[in-house]
Amino acid sequence: MSLFAFDDSFRSQGFRIIAGIDEAGRGSLAGPVVAACVCFKEEVFIEGIRDSKELNSVQREKLFEEILSKAYVGVGIIENDVIDRINILEATRLAMKNAIENLSKDVSLLLVDAIQLPQIKIPYRAIIKGDRKSASIAAASIIAKVTRDNLMRNYHKNYPQYGFEKHKGYATKEHIKALHKFGPSPIHRKSFYPVNALMLF
Repeated sequence: MSLFAFDDSFRSQGFRIIAGIDEAGRGSLAGPVVAACVCFKEEVFIEGIRDSKELNSVQREKLFEEILSKAYVGVGIIENDVIDRINILEATRLAMKNAIENLSKDVSLLLVDAIQLPQIKIPYRAIIKGDRKSASIAAASIIAKVTRDNLMRNYHKNYPQYGFEKHKGYATKEHIKALHKFGPSPIHRKSFYPVNALMLF
C-alpha cells in the first residue's frame, strides 16, 4: 500500500480531513524538539514523500518547499530549558499540541507517529513507524526535520565550537569531544546524559 493510499483508507472510514504529526530532535543532546502537523489539500500527490530519515538533505529541502505549497502546515517548537523541566516525552507532546493548534485547518482525524496524545480532543491514531506508512506523517517528519536543522544551523553561528551545523546536536564522536572540551552550552539539555555528567553542581 502506498503512503497516500494508507491515508485514504481512513477517509473511507468517514474521516474526511486528515493530518499527520511527527517530531524531530527527540534524541538530540542540544536544541529544541520540533513537531509538525501536515494536512494535504484535496487531491494532492507528491512524488518521493517518505520518512525524512530515508532522504538526503537536498531531497528533504525540495520536498519541504513542495509540502509547504500543497498542504496546511503547523509547527511547534519546545526549547531545551522546557525539555529539562518537564522531560522529553512531555515536551514532545507539547510540541505536537502546539503544532496542531498552529494548523490553520480543522481536521477530523490526526495520524501520529507512535506517540499517545491524551490531552488532544481531536480523534487520533498513534501509528507505530507511521512515518513509513502515512504520507501525512512522512510529510510532517520532513517539515519537522528541515525546520529543526535550520534552527541548529543558526545556533552554530553562536556556538561554532560544538559543530551543530554538522551533527545538529546528536551524540556524534565530534560532539561528545567538544562537550568534554568546552562544557555544555546554553542550548544543551542539562537533563540528558552525558551532558548532565559534565555539569558542576
